[in-house]
Amino acid sequence: MIASESKARTGSVSRQTKAETDSISTNSSHLQTDQPESIPAWKRLLDITISSSVLLILAPAIALIALYIKLVSSGPVLFKQARIGHGGRNFTCLKFRTMKVGACTAGHQCYFKDLMKSEKPMTKLDAKGDSRIIPMGWILRATGLDELPQLFNVLLGDMSMVGPRPSIPSEFQNFTDYQKQRCNTLPGLTGLWQVSGKNNTTFKEMIDLDVKYSESKNLFLDLQIMVKTPLALASQLKQTWMARIQTSGIAPENEPAELKA
Repeated sequence: MIASESKARTGSVSRQTKAETDSISTNSSHLQTDQPESIPAWKRLLDITISSSVLLILAPAIALIALYIKLVSSGPVLFKQARIGHGGRNFTCLKFRTMKVGACTAGHQCYFKDLMKSEKPMTKLDAKGDSRIIPMGWILRATGLDELPQLFNVLLGDMSMVGPRPSIPSEFQNFTDYQKQRCNTLPGLTGLWQVSGKNNTTFKEMIDLDVKYSESKNLFLDLQIMVKTPLALASQLKQTWMARIQTSGIAPENEPAELKA
């Protein structure tokens, strides 16, 4: 009987210890999104300086893009969408509208869910052409010019010049606790993932790069990523251009004969 009572007490203590451990784990997970670390002062200062300077320099280009969208497509110039930011909080993300008004986005959500579960490269769904996109809208998307309005998000403090790309709520809901750690820093216009292959990486690789950045961000790394961004955008534009050529059936002169057939 004494052995039975001792065994019962041991089992009770074990269950209590497990419950406390689970509670601590849950609280830690909660802190990763609801109470993330504060944004360093150097990062906020860098964001305000760079975003305000770029807005002033590119003001004519921004005005021309807005005018072009208004001329070729009926509807608003800006596309506003709820995104997940620092600490898992919602904010309104701004972009130039590159899709026709009322375009269905259900296909994109299904495509992204498939990427989350697979080891496929994160190629954009519209890389080879998309009838939902306005004339020449693919160029704005491939060059990142459609994201210029997010400079205002940076000024407001919702985003940073450098950080993980902000997720939409439906994507965030399917994230694991580890994947949500990418929200421990401000989302950014560019980031470690964007200059490390982007469309050639898998979803898991993107998450690993985002988490790595959130844990090791510093002034030198931010500057390094911003310097690499133009080259990364040029590479992305080239990939999109080649994909569109192959889809249209017009092979470049320097491609092998079997690809031209």
